[in-house]
Amino acid sequence: MPSTYTFSIYSHRCGVRAFIHDASFKIIAAAMTGVGAEDDIPLCERKTVTDFCYLLDKSKQLFNGLRDLPQYGHKQWQSYFGRTFDVYTKLWKFQQQHRQVLDNRYGLKRWQIGEVASKIGQLYYHYYLRTSETSYLNEAFSFYSAIRQRSYYHQVNKEDRPELVVKKLRYYARYIVVCLLLNKMDLVKVLVKELSEEIEDYTTRFNTEDQLEWNLVLQEVAAFVEADPLMILNDDNVVAVISNRLQEGGVPPLEQGMVVGQLTLADALIVGNCNNQVKFSELTIDMFRMLQALEREPVNLATQSSKPGTLEPNEKPAKRENPHKYLLYKPTFSQLYTFLSASFKELPANSVLLVYLSATGVFPAGRSECEGPYDFGGVLTNTNRDVVNGEMVQKRNQAQKEMHCLHPGDLFPFTRKPLFIIVDSSNSTAYKNFSNLFGQPLVCLLSPTVYPKSMQDQCQRGSLFTLFLYNPLMGFLSVCGLSSMRYGLWEKAQELLRKFFHDIGQMIMSSRVIDQAYLQFYGDEFLRLLMIRFVFCCTTLRLHKHFQEAGSFPESYPPLPKQEMVESSLLQKHVLELAAMLDVQNLFSDGMLDNY
Repeated sequence: MPSTYTFSIYSHRCGVRAFIHDASFKIIAAAMTGVGAEDDIPLCERKTVTDFCYLLDKSKQLFNGLRDLPQYGHKQWQSYFGRTFDVYTKLWKFQQQHRQVLDNRYGLKRWQIGEVASKIGQLYYHYYLRTSETSYLNEAFSFYSAIRQRSYYHQVNKEDRPELVVKKLRYYARYIVVCLLLNKMDLVKVLVKELSEEIEDYTTRFNTEDQLEWNLVLQEVAAFVEADPLMILNDDNVVAVISNRLQEGGVPPLEQGMVVGQLTLADALIVGNCNNQVKFSELTIDMFRMLQALEREPVNLATQSSKPGTLEPNEKPAKRENPHKYLLYKPTFSQLYTFLSASFKELPANSVLLVYLSATGVFPAGRSECEGPYDFGGVLTNTNRDVVNGEMVQKRNQAQKEMHCLHPGDLFPFTRKPLFIIVDSSNSTAYKNFSNLFGQPLVCLLSPTVYPKSMQDQCQRGSLFTLFLYNPLMGFLSVCGLSSMRYGLWEKAQELLRKFFHDIGQMIMSSRVIDQAYLQFYGDEFLRLLMIRFVFCCTTLRLHKHFQEAGSFPESYPPLPKQEMVESSLLQKHVLELAAMLDVQNLFSDGMLDNY
């Protein structure tokens, strides 16, 4: 939970309190309970109602103020969040302790309790977004789960007030997002079904103008759930849910005597600006996957989810478990640069900034005489005026640079500190044209720019390159055209991958020609795993028969040594072993079969 700040709700002057007692309560008593005479209500009960009204009003003021806080930086918003949590803690406990009086004298309804619980769930979710600590995501789930289990919104449908039903629908949408992030896919499917029924009832009862918007919400979440290209079935033919967050033992350990950098991944900007990609709640499927690839598996989830209704987390992380992340859905250039600058400014010593760009490619209009970092194009940032149906409208002279493009040169100022870049785009290779001007560790991992025709149809469900970085075995199965697998075989394949990854790690550490930047980043578990998965992706696609065109393979800056790494006979042998285990060896080049 955020730090507790000294904040007394009873610190207002007596005049304010007197006003509340003398004026507001008469209105409240008459409107909510039908009691016309103040004298009919005992003083202690009057005080309970006025205190509750004050807390409720103050909580709403603070909650509404959250939207005005800066979305970037670490320090500007923490004290405000602390005050907001403090008031909601008091409000939640107060309504629990005085429920009978509030029911009788205030006319407290269950949907009002649900609204408070929903606001607390939103608080925890937004605090998770700002801190990246999954313990707060667990707490958001705890409150959302309590609302459903205790049927706080059950009576809303009986009231002739469409705005109350909308509160219920929004609660469902937020609950689904949290469940998606916690990989509770079975519950997501149940919630989607319930939301569909609620939307149908809502649109039937009220002739509203937002019917299409809510139907679009349903379509988006359904597409999001179906985006994973693989079903893993257990012995009962039930789909098994696989977590893709970093787990204990999930990354090859540093062995004794290894000399690596002491850098730590502290901040990550995750940018999504791909046309027509599956998304839900301003989170594209690529952003969702990279988000989870940069988080550790939450601890004590079973314990926390079983005790809904408590506002205080069971455990505070002793230290930051996950890198802090900014999620930027279709940002403008100025927004992206503002977040980059804020993150760069606050980056701690010996820390790394990661920039992940999943975006449509922008290509240069023509070749210039002197090619520099602004002459190769880059990736598209958002503009509200120049895009029609996903296509760029060319209003400027073709010789001019695209003003909404993030060029490699735009990132040069940020290479003053350790920088790790991942570009998943049709023009990712523009970022090969980097210059390390300041001698700080710098690595760019770049996606293929061309995919086989059979793969192009799947781009809406997320990029293959990001899929490899998120779940390398799922990426391997996807290029092999496999859509389902038995859990036992999945586990055997994962065991082979662990050996594969161990060998990749040994190659990175023992290479005498690899750029030192890779070794500087290797000490951080998240970056180590991303680099190892990248090499696995490179080796797999180079052997795959369908990936033959120029541009079909990932690239990097600085380049990785080909002969002793991405084209290593040992790593190719591992790929063929995995293909044989899955009975898809016919899809891979047999140039290694003699050695195999």
